[in-house]
Amino acid sequence: MILFFILYGITAVVPFIAAVYLLLRRGNAFAPDITPPVRLRRWAASFFAASTLGHVLWYLFYTYSRDVHSASYLVVLVADCMMMLTTIAGTLLSMLQDRKRSVWPVFVAMIPFLVLVALQICYPDGSFAYIASAYILLFYTAFTAYLVFAVRQYGRWLNDNYADLENKKVWLSQVVSLVFLLSFFLYELVDTYINLIYLLHVIELVFFCLLLWRVETLPQLDSLSSEEACATPVPETAAQEPDVPTLAQQEPATPTNIDLAQIERLLAEHCVSTQLYLQHDLTLQQLAQAIGTNRSYLSQYFSRQGITYNTYINNLRINHFITRYREATAARQPIIAQQLASDSGYRSYSTFGRAFIQRMGQSVTAWMRQSAK
Repeated sequence: MILFFILYGITAVVPFIAAVYLLLRRGNAFAPDITPPVRLRRWAASFFAASTLGHVLWYLFYTYSRDVHSASYLVVLVADCMMMLTTIAGTLLSMLQDRKRSVWPVFVAMIPFLVLVALQICYPDGSFAYIASAYILLFYTAFTAYLVFAVRQYGRWLNDNYADLENKKVWLSQVVSLVFLLSFFLYELVDTYINLIYLLHVIELVFFCLLLWRVETLPQLDSLSSEEACATPVPETAAQEPDVPTLAQQEPATPTNIDLAQIERLLAEHCVSTQLYLQHDLTLQQLAQAIGTNRSYLSQYFSRQGITYNTYINNLRINHFITRYREATAARQPIIAQQLASDSGYRSYSTFGRAFIQRMGQSVTAWMRQSAK
């Protein structure tokens, strides 16, 4: 029993510390060079606070009542479920930065649950409690399925707008959601099974650590905002051609009036020749402004080519790596693949390795071994 209270106390204190950290600490203790979204930090802090409050409510209930058939039990259960489900939903949705997803549908979805619990309080001998439990599990399962779809949509948005995807992809939000779903199922089934109670608390601790790490390693993606787009400097090479009208000054883009040849020429002059693609965190918006066009035209250009913006930049960087490798080989200079990858615009060698396999169909090591032959 002492072990249980120690574990219970830890699962109450850890989220409290996490909530205080997210609310009061401005800097990032996990990744100092990353600034997470403020909205995400606040939702995560609210979830951690709700978790701590839930632990306190259950402690008070089992200290003073312990009657699982009383109205007080249902009140604590409803409060815990409402706080946990709404705050975790807000946290997971805040990880997706392609657009602001509202959390109010989650609150609306809680109304039938509240009605069923109210009926259970009025008619204790009814089966409304079982229906309420089934409903809440079905709701979160449906939310998890929606999140899988939203994350796939978000991944496509990232590929269409960003060249560097280190720490930006949020497939981990699916993992977070599934771990929470598992813990919630255990929460519903735990009852008095001591082994399940211990397992639930261990999973909670793992979940708290995973969520806090993910929140602090997810950077704020605000470079596509109109304010930053206006502040992004335009390379002088693009500004020195007043005789070439920009595509943004022409009629609105449609699939039939995009001048593919003109965009291709502008990309060759202001991206390829200047090696702008080597710039870290180069966004579609910044590239469009650099060549004197707009996001809509450039995005449609890549779509007409059957590629994404991320693929376009990666192809240029991989070609740069190959050129540098062959130059070093011809000059009989020592070759360090990690350094060449960094010189080719990649901060992460693992990201470079994945891009290289996608572009060349084999690993960097295998390609270099084949080239040596």
